[in-house]
Amino acid sequence: MKRFLVAPTAGAAAVTLLALTVGCSSSSSSSSATSGSTTAGSTAGSTSGKTYKLSFIQGVAGDGFYVTMGCGIQAEAKKLGNVTVNIQGPAQFDPTLQNPIIESVTASKPDAILIAPDDVSASRPPIAQAMSAGIKVVLVDTTLSDPSGAVSQISSDNTAGGADAFAAVKQLVPAGGQVLVVNTKPGISTTDERTSGFAAAAKADSKFTYVGVQYDNDTASLAAQVTLAALQKNPGIVAIFATNLFSAEGAATGIRQAGKSGKVKIVGFDAEPDEITALQQGTVQALIAQSPYTIGTDAVDQAIAALTGKPTTPKIGTKFTIITSANLSSAASQAAIYKTSC
Repeated sequence: MKRFLVAPTAGAAAVTLLALTVGCSSSSSSSSATSGSTTAGSTAGSTSGKTYKLSFIQGVAGDGFYVTMGCGIQAEAKKLGNVTVNIQGPAQFDPTLQNPIIESVTASKPDAILIAPDDVSASRPPIAQAMSAGIKVVLVDTTLSDPSGAVSQISSDNTAGGADAFAAVKQLVPAGGQVLVVNTKPGISTTDERTSGFAAAAKADSKFTYVGVQYDNDTASLAAQVTLAALQKNPGIVAIFATNLFSAEGAATGIRQAGKSGKVKIVGFDAEPDEITALQQGTVQALIAQSPYTIGTDAVDQAIAALTGKPTTPKIGTKFTIITSANLSSAASQAAIYKTSC
């Protein structure tokens, strides 16, 4: 369903646990949410006399990662006082659904677009069109194969996030064994990088054998199928890295269907409320949480800097928090949990 983001509240940026500090995005999980828009921000307190119009185009509407990012965007807009924000996104993480939204937003002529591209290549043409129209573009979370023209790219260091996921696996299964990645689909910059980071770290440790990646087309049902098949083919699998929410949900189902609950560990990515529930229930053993709120506030600041002729930062990385059942109640872990509304 469509989520309306209103009344932003201050939120704490995620901090790093287990002495793991890296540059930080999403998850790119699908949702049944429909595309929509909402306006936030206020001209109250403006001293420049000019109001800047920003549009935030989510990777997918209703996803907690992007909801939390939107909360950060709205809060920063309200803080600045002379910024308004329009938020919308596609019902699924799919460039064929997102591209018409980009084109529509471009036609509305905002001063800047903050966008999480749904594909590294297919999203480039409409974004390039927006740039050609004089609109400042900030890439948030996901990026493009050719990001030229964007004033800034703000995201997690997803390669490092994948390596952190393997570090969590090593803590869960110190004796080693076979490890698998369950990913969404190729062509999404963030999840591709997470897979790459995990694979490189696993291959560098002689105790572990990396058996590859299986794709689930961002659906839990297919994730369950590919997980079950992988467990039957590779009975020595001791842990699975699931690159997003639906991958983790499906992997847990596949493990249960294989009769290996508790024997095969799952490290998931992101900290959606459903993932926190899975952590509490023991179906997921660790989560790698990003800092979407901070990505949002930084994106607004970079856009306004570009619009006012101030220096911008080409790339900004944000931090991760590793959440386990043991540290879930800590202030840092609680602050890292994604929002369902502002």
